[in-house]
Amino acid sequence: MHQALRSAALALALTVAFGTAVAKPTAKPTTKPIAVKPAASESAKANAYFDRLFDEDVARSPMASGYLGIKKNTDKWDDFSEAHQLEELGRTVKHLAELKANIDPAKLDEQTRISYRLFVFQSEKEIEGYKWRRHRYVFNQMSGLHADAPAFLINTHSIDNEADARAYIARLHGFPKLFDQLKARSRESQKIGVLPPKFVFPLLIEASRQVITGEPFDAPAPGVGKSALWADFSAKVEALGKLKPAVRAKLLAQGRNALLNSVKPAYLALIAMFEEQAKLATDDDGVWKLPEGNEFYAYMLRSSTTTQMSADEVHELGLREVARIHREMSAIKDRVGFTGDLPAFLAFMRDDPQFVYPGTPEGKAAYIERATQMIDDMRKRLPEFFGVLPKAQLVIKKVEPFREAGSASAFYEQPSADGKRPGAYYINTLDMHALPIWEMETLAHHEAIPGHHMQIAIAQELQGMPKFRRYGGFAAFDEGWALYAEAFPKEFGFYTDPYQDFGRLSDELLRAVRLVVDTGLHAKHWTRQQVLDYMHANTAGSDRDNFTETNRYIVWPGQATAYKVGMLKIMELREKARVALGPKFSLSAFHDVVLKNGALPMELLEDNVNDWVARQLGKRN
Repeated sequence: MHQALRSAALALALTVAFGTAVAKPTAKPTTKPIAVKPAASESAKANAYFDRLFDEDVARSPMASGYLGIKKNTDKWDDFSEAHQLEELGRTVKHLAELKANIDPAKLDEQTRISYRLFVFQSEKEIEGYKWRRHRYVFNQMSGLHADAPAFLINTHSIDNEADARAYIARLHGFPKLFDQLKARSRESQKIGVLPPKFVFPLLIEASRQVITGEPFDAPAPGVGKSALWADFSAKVEALGKLKPAVRAKLLAQGRNALLNSVKPAYLALIAMFEEQAKLATDDDGVWKLPEGNEFYAYMLRSSTTTQMSADEVHELGLREVARIHREMSAIKDRVGFTGDLPAFLAFMRDDPQFVYPGTPEGKAAYIERATQMIDDMRKRLPEFFGVLPKAQLVIKKVEPFREAGSASAFYEQPSADGKRPGAYYINTLDMHALPIWEMETLAHHEAIPGHHMQIAIAQELQGMPKFRRYGGFAAFDEGWALYAEAFPKEFGFYTDPYQDFGRLSDELLRAVRLVVDTGLHAKHWTRQQVLDYMHANTAGSDRDNFTETNRYIVWPGQATAYKVGMLKIMELREKARVALGPKFSLSAFHDVVLKNGALPMELLEDNVNDWVARQLGKRN
């Protein structure tokens, strides 16, 4: 279960960097020629423009710089003010107009033509999205800077010298301003009737309190440990071996002061707003309740799936897929000799203790050890399935305590651009019942390899590709690939254990169920309880897992539909290519065509595959 559209945090920073909110222009934008050397080709001119804009955008976002491993403005947070959003509008509209005025797509080579189409697609999508900027919940239990800002400092802000430590302290002091900007946006949404449902607020309050629990916020006492931020900052400063003792002591004192006098008050003010908003929130969960809610949801579906599918079409697709997967599950039920019906088998898989590691430190360590072995087994066979392999390393980590409660059972965070920070497969061991043993193999394939790590690391490492394509993302592509990556290993001898094969089907079933319940919630006025009941009757998910999943769909409308729509498109394109090419078809070559062009909307992906097939058949040069 992916934490976000790529990594929740990178998605946040790059979304901000590339025009989170763009407004309808008040005047026609001016354009100017794109500066480039006279001898440069049209493609070189376009690519130089794309990279210049990417660099400018990243430079405007300290957080995007951090996620990409660039040490610049490390003492600052991004600007989340309304004024900055409006400024981003002007830049997006201006850049799109400049591109159309100065670049002739007919003169571009094939790759640059794809880049041109993608840039236009993204820009127009961002412009369209301005209307809905206040419909998206600024804070929710799945994402938001109340949790992502501490995670950013812990996982992204390295301290290699005294200057890095002082920048960390400056960011701690920056929490009040950061939260003030976000609170202002949240209150603007509140004015038009946009608030998360009531159940979200206790989760927000608990997550926020968790950040300011422990030393130095609480007095030293038996059982009181260091808070997450203090543990991180103090450990990083202590690890600086070349610091003079007096300098180290001063830095630690300043960090402690920043936590007590900036971070704590910022969180207390944020909690106060959450408590105030909780009194006004309702129990209606779907975005149909919002002003123009149906239109907003239609936009979110188009954005998530990168198709024109309607809510009714997505819902019916989900029902068909649920029925198909249930038939395949019944075959496994018979294979293992279970004598009851499918609902009884789902309950058995969900509830039998043999399928859960104990929630002890030893049990959690055993889970991670076995998951690591599964990843290593797949790693050895990757050359069979791919011509292009990622250079970035992959590590397996436990989710930090301060974000366990709101996080998915497992998720992936991408490596840094410089390769110094590896990709990470995070496992949430808060509730081991949410990590059934039979789900281990498919989960590792999805989040690590050949799923998110293959797709994201390869994209970042592409040569001769504009940066915005190497670091961009589309949920239908990213999550569609990861779900496809769960499935195809079955053809090559993986999932030999029928219970692990059940886990593969169970995870695919979850993605099919999402099509039903996401559209049910947001287009058909289903209640939260209806979703929980449907998931309990049709999946083997634990009560906690179903609870967390349902909460997620409520605050991220449309996002969960991307997985199955994207997977089915990739499978459709693979089968179409296999039939067309016959003995010329190569699975590794097909996978490389999908991955070596970076993330794309479904229409552009289909065009790429069709062009590849035509070349193989000698119909194109």
